[in-house]
Amino acid sequence: MSEELVPGTKESPQAPEPTLREGWKKGGRMLSVLLSVNVLLLASTLISSGAFNKVAVYDTDVFALLTTMMLLTIIWILFYIFRTSRLPDAIPYLDSHAGPIWLQGGLILFGVCTLVMDVFKTGYYSSFYECQSAIKILYPIIQAIFVVVQTYFLWVSAKDCVHAHLDLTRCGLMFTLTTNLAIWMAAVVDESVHHAHSHSGNSSHARLTSDERADSTAEEACPCNTTFCQVFEQGYFYLYPFNIEYSLFASTMVYVMWKNVGRLIGPSHDHGHGHSHTPSFASFFRETFFIGPVLGLLIFVVGLGIFIIYEVQVSGDMSGTHQALILYYSFNIACLGLMTLVSLGGSIIYRFDQRTMDQHKNPTRTVDVALLMGAALGQYAICYYSIVAVVAGTPRDVLGGLNLSYSLLMIAQHIFQNVFIIESLHRGPPAIQGNSPNEPIHGLTYANQDALQTLPDYPSTPGLVDSTLAGPQEAVTIISAPRRNWRSKCLKDISLFLLLCNVILWIMPAFGARPQFNNNLELDFYGYSLWAAIVNICLPFGIFYRMHAVSSLLEVYVLS
Repeated sequence: MSEELVPGTKESPQAPEPTLREGWKKGGRMLSVLLSVNVLLLASTLISSGAFNKVAVYDTDVFALLTTMMLLTIIWILFYIFRTSRLPDAIPYLDSHAGPIWLQGGLILFGVCTLVMDVFKTGYYSSFYECQSAIKILYPIIQAIFVVVQTYFLWVSAKDCVHAHLDLTRCGLMFTLTTNLAIWMAAVVDESVHHAHSHSGNSSHARLTSDERADSTAEEACPCNTTFCQVFEQGYFYLYPFNIEYSLFASTMVYVMWKNVGRLIGPSHDHGHGHSHTPSFASFFRETFFIGPVLGLLIFVVGLGIFIIYEVQVSGDMSGTHQALILYYSFNIACLGLMTLVSLGGSIIYRFDQRTMDQHKNPTRTVDVALLMGAALGQYAICYYSIVAVVAGTPRDVLGGLNLSYSLLMIAQHIFQNVFIIESLHRGPPAIQGNSPNEPIHGLTYANQDALQTLPDYPSTPGLVDSTLAGPQEAVTIISAPRRNWRSKCLKDISLFLLLCNVILWIMPAFGARPQFNNNLELDFYGYSLWAAIVNICLPFGIFYRMHAVSSLLEVYVLS
């Protein structure tokens, strides 16, 4: 996937030579990174300290910091929209690969769910405002405004290659990225504490400290007795996964914008990849074998039912929990095994593909690959800790064997899926003449372009019309659309199958499935404190991996 020149509102100039001020490009980036790192470390320290009851840092302090960061980010975004972007030649180029439509659609979906969560939070804290700090009510309101402003900003500006206020723009984007990461960390910590408290009632490993008992006493002073208050409390916890994904989606898009600040894109970078189209329902019926989407949808529905059964049974007695864990592990083993084989099959199909690898610079693709590889490390860590606990621990029962198989298949599935996705992202879209460069081009050439308007089958797809300058007139060649061969259809089926499987594997942990705590094997081996720290730190990265794999697989579907 290569870079393409996309004209903005003004006529796009020829690629200029690097200016003297861009000689400070690395220095400007370093300045913005240093700002981001220091602010992020401050936010991390405050957020993590607020999660421990023995530290005199309260959640109101965290809310105050995050509210201040969001307000500063809103001010900078408004300055960018109404000042920086309106300067002459401020945005001479647009990066066509930044902010694809499925990423923007996901951002809007998660943003809407975050707004609903903010409404629930405001209602929850307003239910007993007499004994609550005003910042707790103000925080979700400011966050709602922040989500609306940032979503609009990323919708209209995600493709910008800014050439004005370079250092200020880099610092502003990095501060926006830091704000989203801080909100993500706060949501992850809050959700982890909530899950820890919910599991502590059924776990013999969890103990209440004196400070936690004091907190319980403080909560009794502000009881949540009304029905509306309880609905609001449960509702916003269930919506936390969407808020977490929104922050990470926004962080990804903001980082690509930061990489594009001061970027020079010339016509020489146009390699003909701008004709990839967004898949439609009509093309879907022609371009797949239906095996992948049907099997993926079946696994999704079955997984959803198993997840509901699991959540119901783990809240009961120990026998119900044991049966739920066996059912959960069995489904995941079958799903991960199929995904591993399908990903391996996709990589084998690429051995017969004639398309060349695209090695051109592409910030969006670089970020996608880095996030896939980095986010997978979280799940790797949990799996390896589980493998050691199963192999070295006792007793060796059916549940331990299922846990070991699940961990090994999880590692294999991540490896083979990453190989398939990364190789797919480095393949260009199919050429007009088909997937093989030796296939001939079939078409008709017209010297009079006006005569084309009278044809009943005049193609509307730009990729099917090739124009060359021939004297005073323009000769137009209408090229018949190539048929999708079996390789392309198989790759599309594979991408859709993996996409649906990743969705259900995201839903399960994101909405509360925690077999790591319901299964006492790792708890007995490592102890509650160590194992809880491992899971609470690593699992959010594993959850993000699934959703990011979904967005990458959508792009693989388009490129296949």
